[in-house]
Amino acid sequence: MITEQRNPNSTDIDLKSTAEIVQIFHEEDRKAVEAVTAVSDAIVQAVESVVAAFRRGGRLFYVGAGTSGRLGVMDASECQPTFSTAPEMVQGIIAGGDVALRRAVEGEEDKSERGAQAIREQQLTPKDVLVGIASSGRTPYVLGALKEAYAIGVTTIFLSCVPPATELKEFVTHFITPIVGPEVITGSTRLKAGTATKLVLNMLTTVSMVKMGKVYNNLMVDVHASNAKLVERSIRIVQAVTGVEAAIAEATLAQAAGRAKVAIVMLSKAMNANDAIALLEKHRGFLRPILAEGRDV
Repeated sequence: MITEQRNPNSTDIDLKSTAEIVQIFHEEDRKAVEAVTAVSDAIVQAVESVVAAFRRGGRLFYVGAGTSGRLGVMDASECQPTFSTAPEMVQGIIAGGDVALRRAVEGEEDKSERGAQAIREQQLTPKDVLVGIASSGRTPYVLGALKEAYAIGVTTIFLSCVPPATELKEFVTHFITPIVGPEVITGSTRLKAGTATKLVLNMLTTVSMVKMGKVYNNLMVDVHASNAKLVERSIRIVQAVTGVEAAIAEATLAQAAGRAKVAIVMLSKAMNANDAIALLEKHRGFLRPILAEGRDV
């Protein structure tokens, strides 16, 4: 496997200076970015599948083991504070359960039936999308989950850092395969493979949320203001869009229960929170067409 091959660029790395080792990492990390760029068309297709699922009331699931599983759980968990998604809209499944987020749970990734069981427990339906993540392209837990999901009628996407095996096409709808090459430390796929995986997951959720109206311009107008930093960000977002002073933005946000998008509509259209919510619902949560009425944006 490519992920298990030795990298000639890092031969005798233990004899090199710290500066030389850092330079090797820079050179190899660039390859991860280039590999992701090379699969842009596959990422576009996957994003469109995710958006279609969201629009029909479906959910996005990630499933993985080890680093792959942790990256999936991390990306899923960030959607709620960033975009105010419902907890069930984007979910991460990791072999070994939540305890595996902090320490290895030996052997779980080798059990395909456990992956299938996880899919049954989460009650996936044909409305949903499942992204299986396995750098090596062969993790039994992930393959078991993909097979089970495909049998149910779920759209399945496989993200790996090796060319897809022919037999996987029997239960995978779409492939995303950034070929990053051998790792700096042989077999340590938390490195380039992990970087490539994170880049792809960033796009799968973020671009999908943009297409669902959760971003206006380049502002996270659906941010869930759950801490002081995010409250301050919400104030700045409202100011940036409406041009009001900070005190007015803060007061309007209070009336809008902390929802920046609602506060923006309230200020832009001179209406109360309930009417602003109703107007947003009419436009399926998209802010731009509302602001476009009566002025250029």
